Amino acid sequence: MTLKVLVVDDEEYARARIKGLLATQVDYAVCAEAENGVDAVLMTERYQPDIVLMDISMPGMDGLEAARHISGMDSPPAVIFTTAYGEYALEAFSTKATGYLMKPIRQEQLLQSLEQARSLNRAQRMEALENREGRNLAARKHICARMRGNLELIPIEDVVYFQADQKYVTVRHKKGEVIIEESLKSLETDLADRFIRIHRNALVAKTAISGLSKSSIGRTQVVLDNVKDQLEVSRRHLAEVRRFVRNR
Repeated sequence: MTLKVLVVDDEEYARARIKGLLATQVDYAVCAEAENGVDAVLMTERYQPDIVLMDISMPGMDGLEAARHISGMDSPPAVIFTTAYGEYALEAFSTKATGYLMKPIRQEQLLQSLEQARSLNRAQRMEALENREGRNLAARKHICARMRGNLELIPIEDVVYFQADQKYVTVRHKKGEVIIEESLKSLETDLADRFIRIHRNALVAKTAISGLSKSSIGRTQVVLDNVKDQLEVSRRHLAEVRRFVRNR
């Protein structure tokens, strides 16, 4: 069976080289190409490749973050990083990655990595992606959500707050809101430098807070820039939130 391959690299000649190396192979066919992480995620959803060959260092969304979003799909493909990083850096990313190819890529190494990826089952692919996600050295820059059957990538800088309701989290952003299934705890861990917890069910962007106010029943709320939503600050988090507002 011919496997579909998505090629992702911000440099056109790098994508052309990989396509050239695969041009004569009957077991693999390039189904699409992308020049950044955002397009990689969207094209993975659209074309359902079996394998993604992806550069790590790309502007906007890098390969590490793209792999994290891809890992959350129902049937994630195997991901092989194509990179100019040295071996010492690769060890920092993951010891259980689906594969790494050092640039310049040689055909023998490419085919070997593809065969290795071909042999992985779904559980093994997810384990590799999740292990890589746990060692992501780059700050995440997007939230991935599904809207009316389509993927939507929301820049973290556009997010005003996250609010949990049972197993779902509402993401309030500058252009509206979406629902995701990530936990507040994982979001807090990833985004601790940019968001502050004000309640057990809410994280708010530090840049969105302009002050504090009292509700009609005497409860403390955050005042948000350009957003009229009223979010309560719990007693447990009140001292920390007050300290943040005072020391900004």
